[in-house]
Amino acid sequence: MKLIEFFKRKLKKYDDAYNFTCDVCGREVFDGARVCQPCLKEMPKNDQNVCPFCGRKVREEGVCLECKQKPLKVKKARSVFTHEGEAARLVVRFKRGERYLYRTLAELSMPLVRREFEMCDAVTFVPMTGKAEKKRGYNQSRLYAEEIAARSGKEILYAAVKRHETRSQKFLGRTDREKNLEGCFHIEDRKAVKGKSILIVDDTLTTGATVSELADALLRAKAKQVYALTFTSVENKHPFGLPPLGM
Repeated sequence: MKLIEFFKRKLKKYDDAYNFTCDVCGREVFDGARVCQPCLKEMPKNDQNVCPFCGRKVREEGVCLECKQKPLKVKKARSVFTHEGEAARLVVRFKRGERYLYRTLAELSMPLVRREFEMCDAVTFVPMTGKAEKKRGYNQSRLYAEEIAARSGKEILYAAVKRHETRSQKFLGRTDREKNLEGCFHIEDRKAVKGKSILIVDDTLTTGATVSELADALLRAKAKQVYALTFTSVENKHPFGLPPLGM
């Protein structure tokens, strides 16, 4: 039995570290990559004109309208892709049960993490209430953040909690989202936060209200600076009205 358990552990470790098929198209891969090169070339990279503050795609170089009117509480936010095509589908799949995709999101995010967030001391995530996490079966932001922390060698913080349920934000604009989220995050371990530059990790930035509210709680707990990384971000053409359908 001990020998069987040994090989099971070895096989699990190997499966966790290696991939055999592309997580987008299902093609066989031979280098352990999570996404094959043809799919990767088609994914909508958010590496052209972006707002220097919220990191969302902008049509012209410079600060976006939202950040001119009301900047987020994070010092800087960046996303790997725009929320469309296969990048958006990966996020939806990840949130709807395909939890193993945290490795895929983290692998595709690491070049951006190394380029933009080396200054961060620690990584954290957007918490869920116990009821919401039990319903889904996991917190996708936590899985994603833990993998980013492990790959980057940064500390992972479990300092924040979500104190109460908030209504669905799917069709809310930024102002309504801010009201919906007001006071929902609490920092239980203030000592872990104090004086640190912290990277919040989440799957998608729509209006930025969620990461901004969490950043505010971290800053009030004496974090030095707060940044945000999301896998995708929405190019919102109506910043204080309804977000694009489907979000």
